[in-house]
Amino acid sequence: MTHQLAEELDKILAKGDFYFESLGEGRYRSSWHAQGAWNEHEQHMGPASGILAYALENFEPRDDMRIARLSFEIHGLIHAGEFEITTRMIRPGRTIELVEAEMTARGRTSIVARAWRVITGDSSAVAGIEDAKIPGPEECEVQKISERWPGGYIRSIELRSNDDWRPGRGIAWLRTDYALVDALDASDMARLVGMIDTANGVAPRVEPNEGTWIYPNLDLQIHMYRQPAGSWLGLDVQQSYGADGIGLTSTVLHDESGPFGRAEQILTVRSR
Repeated sequence: MTHQLAEELDKILAKGDFYFESLGEGRYRSSWHAQGAWNEHEQHMGPASGILAYALENFEPRDDMRIARLSFEIHGLIHAGEFEITTRMIRPGRTIELVEAEMTARGRTSIVARAWRVITGDSSAVAGIEDAKIPGPEECEVQKISERWPGGYIRSIELRSNDDWRPGRGIAWLRTDYALVDALDASDMARLVGMIDTANGVAPRVEPNEGTWIYPNLDLQIHMYRQPAGSWLGLDVQQSYGADGIGLTSTVLHDESGPFGRAEQILTVRSR
């Protein structure tokens, strides 16, 4: 480990009760709780997607709109420590808007996120959801996920699941006691989005300590047909690997009121 990296990690180890410290003007610093699972000097995509959702939600907000879709393209290593988020309007409109946020660190783009914001209205007369409910967190047992996955983020969450689990298929409920950002003004949506990326490790086809296979995701796509609320995030996960080194994690998303959307993560499946 280089001296510069060691100094950077020392700053991150000042834990706090939050994932990110706001430094002003779109600049942030990740805490130890945002540390990734694949490398000790990177951020986990979970909190990183949460802080980007936070930035998108607070960019020129409108009371008559909400975010219906979030897409995150991971350009490379998400460096721990200080970074900047730059947000802009790509497509303004009366009923739909497309907003973009770019996370940069050490002169390089880490993630580009886009959000479709859609005008809201009363569609209760035709409302209906086909995704099935899953057993709630009170029906599931606490699991020691930090024994399977390393990193500060994994240690920051509580994970529960039931016996209906096998490699490549399972459910989990997540929550955290830590604030997304030290300003303590993140919405339920942003905080729940900050845990969705965990789906890739809930029911992996290959355990992280078995053999030499790794399967990091290149993106995260989230569609929400209902605004989520509360502190619990439910994940109904299935994971598939093709024979040519590409996989997919597909998830139905839940809060305590039921399903609210879906997430997809494309994977690069390879041996070390």
